[in-house]
Amino acid sequence: MFKHKKRRTKRIDTMIGSNTLITGSLNFEGGLHVDGTIKGNIMAPNDETSYLCLSETGIVEGEVRVPYVSINGSVEGDVYGSQSVQLCARAHVKGNVHYNMFEMKAGAEVNGRLLHSVGYDDNWKVLPKAGSAKKEPESGGQDET
Repeated sequence: MFKHKKRRTKRIDTMIGSNTLITGSLNFEGGLHVDGTIKGNIMAPNDETSYLCLSETGIVEGEVRVPYVSINGSVEGDVYGSQSVQLCARAHVKGNVHYNMFEMKAGAEVNGRLLHSVGYDDNWKVLPKAGSAKKEPESGGQDET
């Protein structure tokens, strides 16, 4: 009768310490807490459960593509949150923020654009908004005169 919807994970499966530097892209599932530095992209499946928590000491130099994102550190790159993006008081983002739901605390900074999106497919391609599909003219694009 009722469809069970997945929710953001509340547990942290992986933690990256403050003295850790990762060079290269990072793919994960579940919960990820970052206190260190990642020089590369962070990506999780668009499964409505994965969660990234970037602490005030955390730094990311690359894109972030995670369903639930909470930032209190620095990101130099675009952020994609298919479910929600939360920018805490010490967040610094140098890039565009793509979000479905958005929360920004006083003190957070964004040097880029805030772009609302209704969602993403499994390959993180933007889904079109309902009713936004372009219709081709029935005459094949040529006017008959």
